[in-house]
Amino acid sequence: MRREVRFAVSSLRRGPLLRLVGWSLPEALPAAASGFVVARAVDAGFLAGEPVTGLAWLGGLVLMSVVGAAGTRMVFRWLGELAEPFRDDLVQRVVGGALAQAVAGRADDGALARLTRQVEIVRDTYGGLLMACRGFVVTVVGVVVGLLSVAPVVALLVMPPFLLGLVAFVAMLGLAAQRQREAVLADERLAAATGSVLAGARDITASGTEEHAAGMVAGPIAEQARAERRLAGVAALRTLCFALGGWLPLVVVLLAGGWLVDRGLTAGTIMGGLTYVLFGLQPALQNLVSGVGGSGLRFVVTLGRLLDASSMPTPPAPARRPTTGHDVELRGVTFAYGPHAEPVLRDLDLTVPAGQHLAVVGPSGIGKSTLVGILSGLLRPDRGAVSIGGVDPAELPADQLAELRVLIPQEAYVFAGSVRENLTYLMRREPAAGELDAAVAAVGAELLVARLGGYAGAVRPAELSAGERQLVALVRSYLAPAPVAVLDEATCHLDPVAERRAEEAFAARGGTLIVIAHRISSAMRAERVLVMDGTGAQVGDHATLAATSALYRELVGHWQPTALPAAP
Repeated sequence: MRREVRFAVSSLRRGPLLRLVGWSLPEALPAAASGFVVARAVDAGFLAGEPVTGLAWLGGLVLMSVVGAAGTRMVFRWLGELAEPFRDDLVQRVVGGALAQAVAGRADDGALARLTRQVEIVRDTYGGLLMACRGFVVTVVGVVVGLLSVAPVVALLVMPPFLLGLVAFVAMLGLAAQRQREAVLADERLAAATGSVLAGARDITASGTEEHAAGMVAGPIAEQARAERRLAGVAALRTLCFALGGWLPLVVVLLAGGWLVDRGLTAGTIMGGLTYVLFGLQPALQNLVSGVGGSGLRFVVTLGRLLDASSMPTPPAPARRPTTGHDVELRGVTFAYGPHAEPVLRDLDLTVPAGQHLAVVGPSGIGKSTLVGILSGLLRPDRGAVSIGGVDPAELPADQLAELRVLIPQEAYVFAGSVRENLTYLMRREPAAGELDAAVAAVGAELLVARLGGYAGAVRPAELSAGERQLVALVRSYLAPAPVAVLDEATCHLDPVAERRAEEAFAARGGTLIVIAHRISSAMRAERVLVMDGTGAQVGDHATLAATSALYRELVGHWQPTALPAAP
C-alpha cells in the first residue's frame, strides 16, 4: 500500500493543489464558524430574550454557507486539474507497458481491460479520495480554531477521543487493503473456475458429471466466502473506529456538562461545542472513513495491479544482427493456429530474390495473411525457417526489422496530425527537397493531399474514406527506407486504375515487392506468382501457371479483365 500512496502523492501538481487548498478555505467557513454562531445566537439572542439578535446570528451563518458554496464550485474546477493529468499518466503507463510487451513478443491480454476499466476506476476514486482528505483536513482545522475561540476546555475534552478514533482507523488501513486484495483475487479465481465449468455445461449434463463439476467450483466458492467474511469484519472495525472518534466526543461533552457549567460555561457555549462535534467532526470523520475505507481500498488494489503490470520486467531486446542483402526465404514452413488445428501452411518452400515482384493469390481464408505475418516477423512458424537477408525476422530488434521490411495492411492506419507527419514518420530523417512531391505523385495521391490543404493540412481520420487512408499509408511506406515492401491487400479500397498506379510505383521504387493480390490483375503485373490452395503452393509466372494450375485458371476466370488505361 505504501507504494501506491507514494505514487498518488508524487502525482500531485503543486499549482493546482495550492489553488484547491486555497478555495477550500471559504468552503470550510460555515463549519469553522457554526459553533461560534450558535453560541452567540443562544447566549446573546434567544436566552437573553432577543430573538431578532439570535436570528441575525443564524442569518450570518446562511451567508457564510453561500460563500462556502462558491468555494465548493471552484474546488471541483481545480480537482479536475489534478485528476486528469493523473489519469493521463496511468494511460501512458498502460499503453507503454503493453507496447513493450508486444515488442518483446509477449501479448498482454489484460491491457484493454486495464485501459478501459481499471484506469477509470482509479481516476474516479483518486478524485473522491482527494475530496475526502481535503475536506477532512480543512474541516478539522476549522473546528479546532472554532473550539479554541469558543471554549478551549471543550476542545481538550473533544479532541483526544476524536484523535484516538482517527489513529485506530489509520492503523487498520493496511489490514483492510490486504482483505480487499484477497477478496478481489478470490473473486477472479471463482470467475475463472465457474467460466470453465459453464463452458462445458452441455457435456457435463450429457455425461452425468454434475457432482464432479460442482466439486470443481466448491473450493473457489468457499474461498470467496471466507474472503467476504473477512472483508465484512474489516467493515465492522471501521464502524467501531467511527463510533470511537465520532460519538465518544459527544458523550464526553454531555457527561461533563455539569462540570463545564460549574466552571462558568454558558448553555450557548456548550451547545456551540456540541455543534462542532455533530456538524463538523462527525461528518468529516464519516466522509473520511467511508471514502478512504471504501473507495480508497479499491483505489489501492486497482492502482497496485496497474503499477504491477506497467513495471513487469521486459525481456531484453534482441541484439542487431548483420544481414546479407534482403532475399526472402521460407524453408519447410508449417503453421497452425493451435496445437490441434489443421495447419494453414504446410511445408512451404519459397524464395523471393532481392528486387523481385511477387504476387500471392488464392481463395479467401486460405492463409495469405498468415504468410504475410510470418514473412514480416509477426508470427513464428511451428516448423521450418524464415529469413530476410539470411536472418529470422522474428529474432531482429524492432528498429532493425523496420529497416528491412515495411508492411502495409488492408486496414490502413492514419492519425490526427498534419499530412506531413502522417507521410514521413517512418523516414527517420527530414525528406529532401522534392522527395515528398515525388512520392505523392508516384503513388497517385496528389488530389488527396491538395484536398487536405497540402502538407501542413490537418488529417482527421474519421473524415477520410478507406481508400484515402490507404493512399496515405502507401505514400508513407513508399518513403520508408525498407527495401522489402509487403502489401497485404493494401489497395483493396482503390479502383483498378489507382491500384495499378500504386503497385507500379512500388515496383519501380527498387527493392523487393510482395503483393497479396486483391484482384487477379495484380498477379498479371508481377514477375512471379505464388498460388495457395490450402494443401500446397505453386510458384511461376502468369503464363506458366495459366497452363499448369487449375486453381489459377479458375481465379483468372472469376475476374474478367477489361482494358485499363495506362497509369499516368
